[in-house]
Formats: sequence, C-alpha cells, structure tokens
Amino acid sequence: MFAGRKFAAFLFDMDGTLINSIASAERVWSDWARRQGLDVAAFLPTIHRVRAIETITGLALPGVDPAHEADLLLKAEAADLDGILQIPGAVAFLDALPPERWAIVTSAPRELALLRMKAVPVPAVIVAAEDVSRGKPAPDCFRLGAERLGFDARDCLVFEDAPAGIAAAEAAGAAVMVINATHQHPLQTQHAAIAGYDMIGITLDEDGWIALEPQRSAA
Repeated sequence: MFAGRKFAAFLFDMDGTLINSIASAERVWSDWARRQGLDVAAFLPTIHRVRAIETITGLALPGVDPAHEADLLLKAEAADLDGILQIPGAVAFLDALPPERWAIVTSAPRELALLRMKAVPVPAVIVAAEDVSRGKPAPDCFRLGAERLGFDARDCLVFEDAPAGIAAAEAAGAAVMVINATHQHPLQTQHAAIAGYDMIGITLDEDGWIALEPQRSAA
C-alpha cells in the first residue's frame, strides 16, 4: 500500500468517504425525482458525488431551472440530517493528521458540507461546490485543495469512493485510495482500496510528509 511513498498532504472527498449520508440524500432526491416524473430507482444512482446543478442540468428537463432546483434541494438536504454517521475509523484517522496537511474536497455546497461534517472533524481548508466552475470528474477541485494547502496535487493522496471523484483525482495527477465502506460490492479499481480507516495508520517524517502503514489488526 504505497510502500516507500510519502505524501505532502491528504485530500478527502466527504460523502461516502468520511461520512455516510446516503439515506438523507436519497430521501430528499427521491421526493424531488417523483415530482419531476422520473424513474426514482433508475435516477438515484446518478446523484452521488457530483454537484447537484450538474446532475439536474444533465437531465435537460423542460421548464426546469437547474440553479433554482439545486438551491431548493440544498435547503431540503440541510433540513434532513438524520442518520449521518462517520465512516469506520474516520475521526481517529483525521485526528492523527497534522491540521495543515489535510483538506476536504466535496461536491456538496459549503453550507450543506458544514452541517453534515458535525460527524467528523472540520479542517481549515474546504473546497466545496461553489469554489469551482467545473465539478468532478474535472480535476479543478483537487488542484485547488492542494494549492490552498500549499502543495501540488501530484504530491497528494486523494481519498475517494466514486468514479467521478477518482477520475478527477487521476486527472489532477494525485495518488488515489478508494474507500469501499458504503458500497454493497467493492468498487472495481486499479487503485489501493480499504473498507474503513481502522485498517490504516500514518507516520510522519521530519519534514511533515505522511506515509501510510497498515494497522496490525488488518494484517
């Protein structure tokens, strides 16, 4: 698992990577999809880990203003925070990291991200939906997150759980760790993958660069 490699910083997606907010999001989006006359079961898999405005724009629904609908969805999601939990081991893992060496890079709007992150530590650097003009799978968000920490994305490790985010990290030149905690079946990927953060720990060198190490319990 990245044997012998060290990273300047870690960049974390939020939903599905640090927290599990699937139940909340799917309740809100299911209601919205029914109002639009969509096939809810077919539609729900498309909503995760991408910006709401891009999901709605891609549907090209007649008479629907994507910006207005995305704002309504934000308000509905902000009002429904039931059942949001940390991914196993996430809090302890984040607490072990130097605060200046990690950031959250999410497709959620900042307001919603801050509400949902009550389940986990909040970093000094957050890149949210409104901080970039192109969402995942474009690399802009991860490049910006690295830049705000003072590093190049190519020296960072991205923690992701979804194809769009993985593609964004790859395009940014970052290394990728896939989190499978919320997947019914592990994501098929060429990258290293774990089910939760209790499987890994960290060590720091004298310059603050971070190396991953397997936990003994996971051996």
